[in-house]
Amino acid sequence: MKARLIAVGERPPAWLAEGFAEYSKRLARELPLELVEVAPGWRGKGRDTARALHEEGERVLAALPKNAWVVALDGRGKLYSSEQLAERLAAWRLQGRDLALLIGGPEGHAPEPWSRADERWALGPMTLPHMLVRLLVAEQLYRACSILGKHPYHRV
Repeated sequence: MKARLIAVGERPPAWLAEGFAEYSKRLARELPLELVEVAPGWRGKGRDTARALHEEGERVLAALPKNAWVVALDGRGKLYSSEQLAERLAAWRLQGRDLALLIGGPEGHAPEPWSRADERWALGPMTLPHMLVRLLVAEQLYRACSILGKHPYHRV
């Protein structure tokens, strides 16, 4: 199984990009993780936000791998402990499908990718910077793989 993190937004700060790259490297054998950055819809004075959101949605859908299990990151999604996420990861692997994780833009997810999502995952009740969510997702996936592999990275 491969994972693709599809995120609305471009050019994170260097420290976030480096952190994501580090976890992606650590995951390379267990769960190859690819980051696909999707350009946000154009927003500005006199510009329709709904149109910008629709444009983002089209780009997100175009970036989805065929037949992928789609998980939208959203504050209204299911909360998992690290152990529970490891169980979900094991279940995703058993499906024999690639995994697509979606991070929305400033207004959240466009309706099209939102309705395409097979499930929703919340990192917690707080609103987090979307660029930071990339790093947190990568770390949590690495932690889940460590739990499944009985690696000492995860300690309670």
